[in-house]
Amino acid sequence: VQLQASGGGLVQVGGSLRLSCAASGRIFSSYVMGWFRQAPGKEREFVAGIKWSGGRTYYADSVKGRFTISRDSAKNTVYLQMDSLKPEDTAVYYCAAGLQYGSSLVADFRSWGQGTQVTVSS
Repeated sequence: VQLQASGGGLVQVGGSLRLSCAASGRIFSSYVMGWFRQAPGKEREFVAGIKWSGGRTYYADSVKGRFTISRDSAKNTVYLQMDSLKPEDTAVYYCAAGLQYGSSLVADFRSWGQGTQVTVSS
């Protein structure tokens, strides 16, 4: 599966942004779609994941209650709605596909899209 992320930009503290990840190629019902982020000088970290079939979701504690992951099966697209943004949310955001629901490990996600920059200004 090929992934294309978009929707990043500059937003003020407390603002909102929605990222999109368009998937092409065959998407198996067992896939788990995830969002990760990487800030300068830091390791890539898990943000949110969703089971393609059924739509079950899970989140990193740092974004729980502020971010919402969803998918539109008809459009083969996964979204990340980000609300109440903080400066520490500034990072390059990546979408990825894997098979292990509940995993937050980079190694468990085999397909990656290019990143999209999110900058939260104070």
